[in-house]
Amino acid sequence: MKIFKTKLKITKKRALITFLILAILISFFTIGNKKAQSPHLGSVSSNQQTKPGNEDKNKKTNNSKEQSTTQDIVSIKTQHSIDQPGSIWWIINKTRPLPSGYIPDSLVNPDVTLRLGAGAQEMYIRADVAPAVQQMFSDASNAGHALLFASGYRSETLQTQLYNNYVQADGQEAADRYSARPGTSEHQTGLTFDVCLQNSLCNLEESFGHTPAGIWIAQNAHNYGFIIRYPSGKETITGYMYEPWHLRYVGVDLATKLANSGLTMEEYFNL
Repeated sequence: MKIFKTKLKITKKRALITFLILAILISFFTIGNKKAQSPHLGSVSSNQQTKPGNEDKNKKTNNSKEQSTTQDIVSIKTQHSIDQPGSIWWIINKTRPLPSGYIPDSLVNPDVTLRLGAGAQEMYIRADVAPAVQQMFSDASNAGHALLFASGYRSETLQTQLYNNYVQADGQEAADRYSARPGTSEHQTGLTFDVCLQNSLCNLEESFGHTPAGIWIAQNAHNYGFIIRYPSGKETITGYMYEPWHLRYVGVDLATKLANSGLTMEEYFNL
């Protein structure tokens, strides 16, 4: 009996040990399968999340480029104000008058040949524009063209006198084609001057545009920041007849754009 009982105990122990070993092996096998599957599931999830993320990043990059381009275009046209008094891009015309009694700051006589004495009101221009006038006159002289500074700044009072004289002489309809009504003259800004030839009667006529000096000015004025403010064929846009002698300072950048495009300020700024 003791031997039988001993064998029975041994058998039970072996069975228990075998059961434990099998249980451990089954657990190990199950855990191994789960681990093997986990990376695969993780990689699928990762790919599914990454692709939309990349698309969003690409969209953001493209949108940023488009916004940057738009901002660049806008910044070109907003470098200076077309409404702020004193701005070099300030647009004055028949429907955009100056403030009543406007007087620009820092008017000086440019160091060029003047039509009248230095003390005459029309012989002044804004101090920041004078260097450009002087350089243009100097380069024109080197090219064989003797220019004359005919008329620069005009007060509202002086413009009133001139306009009334023109109306009396030619009638208001005709005068409005070549003379600004008081309070709407670019000359009052100090950014504009009329030019003609020395040793002549200095008649401000369309024929000036066909002279060697007039042609030189049309081809080179933008290099100094000036434009022919009232170009040929644009009367319905500017409101004035062709004036090849009437130069307006807007800075080299804008002057070059207008010269290359053939646009007036009104057209360029969609007014």
